[in-house]
Amino acid sequence: MASIRGVTDMPHLDDLEQHLTRFRLDEFRPGQREVIETILSGRDCLCIMPTGGGKSLCYQLPAVASEGVALVVSPLIALMKDQVDSLQALGIKAGCVNSAMSMDERDDQLDALAAGEFDLMYIAPERMRNSRFLRAVESTTVSLLAVDEAHCISEWGHDFRPDYARLGELRQRIGSPPTIALTATATDAVRKDVVKQLALDDPAVFVRGFARPNLKFEVATVQGNRDKEARLLDVLNRTPGSGIIYAATRKACEELVELLGEQCPQRRIGLYHGGLAPEDRRQMQDDFMSSRLDTIVATNAFGMGIDKSDLRFVVHYHLPGTLEAYYQEAGRAGRDGLPSYCLMLFSYADRYVQEFFIENAHPSRELLRNVYDFLRGRKEDPIELTQQEVREQLPGASGNEGIAAAEQVLEKYGVLRRLDAFQNRASVWIDSDLPTLIDLVPREARNQRHVLRAVERIVGDRRHERVTFPLTKLLGLAEMDREPVARALRELSRLEVFDYVPPFRGRAIHMLKRETPFHELAIDFEELDRKKAYEFGKLDRVFGYARTERCRQLEILRYFGDSGGEPCGVCDNCAGAKSKSQMRGVQLDQAVLSQPVRMALSGVARGKGRFGKQIIAQMLAGSRSSKMARFGLTKLSTFGLLSMLKQTEIVTLLDELLRVGLVEQTDINRFRPVIVLTPRGNEVMRGNETVPDSLILTPEIGRKLGGRAVTPVAVDSAVAADSAVDSEDSLSHDDLELVELLRRWRREVGEASGQPVFMILHNKTMERIAHQRPMTAAALKEVKGVHPTFVSRHGEQVLAIIADHVATCADAAETDMPESDDPVESVTEVVHERRKSGDADEPLLGEDDWGEEGGSPATTEAGELTFVPDPDGATDEGDADGEPGHGASQGPPAVEAPSIRTTSQGQPAM
Repeated sequence: MASIRGVTDMPHLDDLEQHLTRFRLDEFRPGQREVIETILSGRDCLCIMPTGGGKSLCYQLPAVASEGVALVVSPLIALMKDQVDSLQALGIKAGCVNSAMSMDERDDQLDALAAGEFDLMYIAPERMRNSRFLRAVESTTVSLLAVDEAHCISEWGHDFRPDYARLGELRQRIGSPPTIALTATATDAVRKDVVKQLALDDPAVFVRGFARPNLKFEVATVQGNRDKEARLLDVLNRTPGSGIIYAATRKACEELVELLGEQCPQRRIGLYHGGLAPEDRRQMQDDFMSSRLDTIVATNAFGMGIDKSDLRFVVHYHLPGTLEAYYQEAGRAGRDGLPSYCLMLFSYADRYVQEFFIENAHPSRELLRNVYDFLRGRKEDPIELTQQEVREQLPGASGNEGIAAAEQVLEKYGVLRRLDAFQNRASVWIDSDLPTLIDLVPREARNQRHVLRAVERIVGDRRHERVTFPLTKLLGLAEMDREPVARALRELSRLEVFDYVPPFRGRAIHMLKRETPFHELAIDFEELDRKKAYEFGKLDRVFGYARTERCRQLEILRYFGDSGGEPCGVCDNCAGAKSKSQMRGVQLDQAVLSQPVRMALSGVARGKGRFGKQIIAQMLAGSRSSKMARFGLTKLSTFGLLSMLKQTEIVTLLDELLRVGLVEQTDINRFRPVIVLTPRGNEVMRGNETVPDSLILTPEIGRKLGGRAVTPVAVDSAVAADSAVDSEDSLSHDDLELVELLRRWRREVGEASGQPVFMILHNKTMERIAHQRPMTAAALKEVKGVHPTFVSRHGEQVLAIIADHVATCADAAETDMPESDDPVESVTEVVHERRKSGDADEPLLGEDDWGEEGGSPATTEAGELTFVPDPDGATDEGDADGEPGHGASQGPPAVEAPSIRTTSQGQPAM
C-alpha cells in the first residue's frame, strides 16, 4: 500500500492559497500555514491548538492537495457528521463510518473507501477492531493519518480511551503514512506519550493560538451553595446571550435547572448529562445549537464537537478536575471573537468530589484482587456480567466506575480481554419438531416470516437446544437492518416454542489468565501509583490557578507550554477586580521577601526529609522543646532563625511555600508526613531563582518580617474557610495537622480492608475528633457521628494517634512567646546578630545544608490523598458516552458519593 512519503508529485506550496479557496476562506489563521506546509513536506506533526483554533483545516487542506485518502480518527459521531456534511457542501469528497449508521450504509462507505473515492474518511477509534474496515483501508492509498483529540491516546491525558491506544498498531499496519496528531489540551507529559504511542518520526511540534484575548477569565471564591447560587444568578442576569453552565454531577445539574427555572424565567434552560436517553441528549443539543435554548446546564459529557460560535459565557459551577478540561470547556465561549466571560466558582469543598472521581478511576490493589478473583472463579466463557452485577457481588466496591477501572487495568496487563459489543452472540431455542414454524406466524406478518426463515437456516436440525450465533449473521441472511429484525424477534418470542435471547449489551470478558494467583500477575503497581499521584498533581494545578495572583490567561499559556503572549489585561487579576469577601494580605517586594523565604527553605533542607511542618516550624522558631535537643536541631544554623515569628505563623509561611511549589509534602511512615524541597525550592534557596510573585503573607507576618506592603492583594478566603468545622467552631493549624494524620490512618485501614474510606469515618466526623481531641474511649463515643462499633474496632488506634499529636502540640506551645521589646528591624539583621553573638556554628547556607554527602536534598513525588468525599449525597453513575464516572445514584445498588452541598463556610454539609 502506498503512502504520501516519498511521493514526488507533492503540491507546490505556492498553490496553498488556491486550495484554500476550496474551503471558501481568504487567509490562514495564525499558525495554520506552517503546520500545513510541514505535513505536505511528509513530516509528522504534533499540533496543540485550542478549541476553535482552526485545527481541522490543518489536515483537510493537505487531504485535498494530495493523492489518496486522509484517514481522520475522531471519537465524536456528531462532529464527524457535521464535518462531512460541510465538506460535501464544498464539493469535497468526504465520508464517514460510525455506529449510528445502518449496516448497508457502512458497507457502501467502505466499498467507496476501498475504491479510492474519498479525499477524507472519518472513523471512530473503535472501528479499528472491525475486520471489514481493515480490509477496506488496506486496499487503498492512505496519504495522511489525522488523529483528532490525540490526548485520548495517553494515559496521562485527562480523557484516556483504550481504543485510541491501538492507533500505533493501525498506523504501522497501513504503512506509517505522514501523521498529524491534534489536540487542544496536551501538557508536556501527554505530548511525549502521544509521540511514543503513535511512533511518530521526529515530529514537528506546534503549540499555537492558546491566547484568547476576547475571553475574560475570573475566579470567584464562594462560601457555600447559597453564595454560589447568588453569583450564578448574578451572571445570568447581567450577561446577555447564550452560555453553558458546567456542574460536576447529574444531580447537581438537575437541581440547578430547577433553581434557574424559578429564578430566571426569562431564560430558556436545558439539561444535558449522560443519564438522559440518547434521543433526549440529541434533541437537547439540537435545541441549543439552533438557539431554541439559550442556556444549557451540563456535566462534562456536553461540549465536545459543539461548534456554536456565539457563546457569551461559560460558568464552572464546580471545580474542574484538570486545567486541560477547564480550558477546553471554557474555550468554547467567544469563538466568534467577541468579548465573552469565563467564570469559575471556587470552593475548597469541591476538591472532595474531584478526589472521589480520581479514587474511583484508580482502583486499589485490594479492589483489583477482588475483581480478578471473582472473575477467575466464574466458569462461563465469555463472562457476560455488567459492571453493576459484578459490583453487587463484591462487598466494599465503591461504584461501577471502580469496577470498570479495575477491568481496564487487568486488560492492560494481559489478564483479561474485554470483547466488543458486536462480538456478543444472540441465542435461540426452537422447542418443536415441526419442519418449520412458518405456519404459526400470520401471513401478513411478512417481516416475522422472513426473519423466522433466516433463523431456521441458522438452527438447522439443532432443535431442543440453545443455538448461539452472531447477530450480524442473521442480519446478513435476512438482508435487513438491526431494528426491524429485533422487532420481529420480539414478536416471534411470543410463540411458546420459540425463545430468543438478544446479545449481551455490555462488553463480555474473556479471561486470559485463570490459573495465575493474583500475587503472581505482572502488574506494575508503582506505575499505577505514579499515575494516581499525577492526577492529584493536576488537581493541585487547578487550585494553583484558582489562587494565583498572576494573569490567568498567562497562567494557562504557561501550563500548556506556550511561551508567548502578554498579560491579557481583562481577567480579574489583571483588572484588579477582587471579591470584597476575600481577606487582605500583603505582597512584599523581592528584596524583603527573599531572605526569610530562603531561611525557611534552608530550615526545610536541614530537616533532610525527616520532619513535618510542626517540627520544622519549632526549629525555625527556636523552640525550647526537649525534642529539639533530642533530635539535634538546636545545633543547626537555622535553629531560631525565624524567632520573630510564632510557630503558627511559620507554619503559615510553610503552607505558602507548599502552595507555590517550593516545598512538597510526602510520607516517611504510615501516618507522619514530612516536608522536603522541590527542585525549584532548592534553586530559590541557593539564590538562583527569585521568590514567586504569587507568594502572599498576612499583614501581621509581613510586619514582623519588616516588610513594606507595596500592593494590597487578595488572599483566597478559602484559606479561612478550609478550617471551618461548624458555623461556630474553627480548626487551628494543630487541628488540621491531626485531621491529616487521621486521614492517612483511615486510608491505610481502607486499603487493608477493601472498605471505602468514607464508610470508615466521615470527613466531618474526623474534623470534630480533631477539634475535640477525645483522650478516652468514652469521650470518643461522645463525638457527634462516632458510632460505638467504630470505637470498638478502631478506638485504640485513633486514641493513640490523638495522644501522640497532643504531646507534640504541648511541646510546640512553648514557642509562642511574647515579642521582644526591641524587635530586630529586618530579617537580614537577624543573621548578622546571630553571627556576631557566636550562636551560629555553621553558615546560613553552608555545604552541610545540602545533605550528608553534599548533594541536593532528595525530593519525592507526592501522591497522597488529601481529602476524601463524604457519602451524604448522590452523584452520577459512570456514563458509556464519554462522561467520566461520577459515583452512582442514591441508594442500593448504586454507591453513595459526595454531596456538593456546602455550609456557609465552604465545607461540605453533613
